Amino acid sequence: MKKYKAILCLAGATVIVPAAYAQAVPANSDDAASSAAGVSDIVVTAQKRAQSLSTVPMSVTALTGDQLAARGISDVQDLAKVTPGFNFVQSGSGVPVYSLRGVGFYDTAVGARPTVSVYVDEAPLPFSVMTSGAAFDLERVEVLKGPQGTLFGQNATGGAINYIAAKPKDQLHAGITASFARFNTLDTQAYITGPLAPGLNARLAVRGVRGDEWQQSYTRDDELGRQRFLQGRFLLDWEASDRFKLSLNLNGFIDKSDTQAGQLIAITPLFTPFSGTIPLVTNYPHSPETPRAADWDPNTLYRKNNKFFQAVVRADYELTDNITLVSLNSYAHMKMRQHVDLDGTALPNGELTVGGRLTSFSTEERLTGNFGPATIIFGLNYAYDKTREDSIWGTYYSTQNSLFTPTTNDSAAAPYGYQNFNTYAAFGNIDYDIGRLITLHAGARYTKADLSYEGCGRPANLNSAVSATRLFSMFRGSFGLGPIPFIGVDRCMALDAQLAFTPHIAGTFNEDSLSWRAGIDIKPAERVLLYFNASRGYKAGSVPVISGTSADQYRPVKQETVLALEAGFKASLLDRHMDVTGAVFNYDYSDKQLQGRINTLLGTFLALVNVPKSRVRGFETQVSVYPVNGLTLTAAATYLESKVTSDFVNYTMIGNRQNFKGNEFPYTPKWQLNLDGTYKFPISSDLDANLGANYTYRTKTNAGFGNEPILYMKNYGTLDLRAGFGSNDGNWQVSVFGRNVMNTYYWTNVAKMYDVVRRIAGQPATYGVQFNWKF
Repeated sequence: MKKYKAILCLAGATVIVPAAYAQAVPANSDDAASSAAGVSDIVVTAQKRAQSLSTVPMSVTALTGDQLAARGISDVQDLAKVTPGFNFVQSGSGVPVYSLRGVGFYDTAVGARPTVSVYVDEAPLPFSVMTSGAAFDLERVEVLKGPQGTLFGQNATGGAINYIAAKPKDQLHAGITASFARFNTLDTQAYITGPLAPGLNARLAVRGVRGDEWQQSYTRDDELGRQRFLQGRFLLDWEASDRFKLSLNLNGFIDKSDTQAGQLIAITPLFTPFSGTIPLVTNYPHSPETPRAADWDPNTLYRKNNKFFQAVVRADYELTDNITLVSLNSYAHMKMRQHVDLDGTALPNGELTVGGRLTSFSTEERLTGNFGPATIIFGLNYAYDKTREDSIWGTYYSTQNSLFTPTTNDSAAAPYGYQNFNTYAAFGNIDYDIGRLITLHAGARYTKADLSYEGCGRPANLNSAVSATRLFSMFRGSFGLGPIPFIGVDRCMALDAQLAFTPHIAGTFNEDSLSWRAGIDIKPAERVLLYFNASRGYKAGSVPVISGTSADQYRPVKQETVLALEAGFKASLLDRHMDVTGAVFNYDYSDKQLQGRINTLLGTFLALVNVPKSRVRGFETQVSVYPVNGLTLTAAATYLESKVTSDFVNYTMIGNRQNFKGNEFPYTPKWQLNLDGTYKFPISSDLDANLGANYTYRTKTNAGFGNEPILYMKNYGTLDLRAGFGSNDGNWQVSVFGRNVMNTYYWTNVAKMYDVVRRIAGQPATYGVQFNWKF
């Protein structure tokens, strides 16, 4: 541990002040990291207009598609390898949760609104489950840190990730990339691009992944974890005239991979008086602490059947030489069904089948104008998002089953949630140059978000309905109240605050907000930028989709807000052989949304709650050096101090009541470190060789408020290595790679599920060979 702290201190001391991580590596760093003349800049569209990364006044991580491919980054979660401050958590239902600088929203609902939004060519993927195929056939990726509410809208309080797809060319090109790795994993991608007619260019790209099982049962001869993933994208660009351009993006994926099983680490009965009824659970052996170990129910398919489709149409029309109208329209639809083992045992203690339909339509019309020293953006946005989630939670061998259906052993609940979001927004932004040295920035966005919802928990079968009716009637009887009518398998099983039976839960929840941003840039010297930003962002209110027994559990939580202050710099030094970036930041949270618990007459139950006041403070720093032609060395670090700053009394995941004032945020390590090196050099007149390494380290954290020891997540580091050779014109390359080569055992989540506590382990060591060919 002391060794890693020393490395972090050395990285931080390399710069004058704490710094924000902006991946200002060369656009062609995997081809030739630097030259005597200097380093080329990546052009990004972080502010919805083309700019050099070194001139964007915010912390941005940007990498090209070649850099991503070389490092094996094929999914959003892999961005943690190159983006300090970025974290990924796999929730118990298989829904990914992303956070930046400690700003995230942990919820297991498939329609949960995130705090880190993902886009492809600025078209939104409003729900995190839609992002599985985003990192595919790319020109680059841009990770924007801090509230992005003025230009990207609500639900980007942590930041935004914008994937830029590789574009059609006006000449015929094609390529194929194929890799074969451990567990017989074959990953093949191919593309072809070229002109269809004068001014009309197309690009078609496909990818298929097929792999065998990587998880092993530690109680029997069985395996889980196969991969079956197929996706494609078709792009069409039409340059109708010098002033009018139209583009079409059709993309989608089919995912029939296995879901991941957990690792049992503790037994914590939900209803302690009934713990004697589940002896096979209470005596179940705990999982070995190795990456591949796990357990799940035998003869059961834990598999996804998820399908996604998106269509995006964008039109750019130059009204004058200085004013451009952009119309961006997107439609996305996802149908999903996946079966997940919740308990990490070979017993039916907790089973989940998630079914959902997600539909999103958005349209944005904006004007961009250049008027001498001023660049102005003004736009209108409308989005309609619809979610339909129907799930089945089975607890057939659990203390909950002992309470509800002890004789039939078929206790199951069927929670559902239907939500319709209508979002209207108007936004504007101005950048104003005062001479060469100073630029002023200001922007605002007014948003009106209207939500209508319906949902509750229902009995999943007749025996569960009979038992719920009996138990609810007995409970009401203890208060001198009469029995409730028979619930039935299609009716809510919930009581309100007066213990009245609630057969239907629905409502509306409408809010509005004003996001804003103001800042100043100072350019004291060539290739040196100092900046200061103040911004406020909002995350829309949320409604839970859970299996509850109290109507209060289904109340919406109001929108959260973040007030962010950031000061940073970017500098290119030593004749452009060193890039240094950095910033300090402070986020003040109001009404942070959290999956916690509420106390009702029926007991203490899961619900969404608001944390009144909290904050995140920290700094980021990165140094990239290019000492000789072809060599790039990068060191980056992030420090986060998160804290609940007001009284907030709630319950830990284990069920202990505490005041969480002073607690750190879950899933928020204090330190994150990224080290990366690439070296390309000639070995003959026709061949070049390349070597690369990437090391990622993060300190300990916790999977929930309250600092429960059982929710501890240890510090860990992973090392990736790569080496290869190919033609010096880049037309072909053969390489070998290893990921997590030290086979580090770590886990991405810990959760209490019914009578057990289980972990979700990270991937074990993998290694393979890759071949690239372009023509």
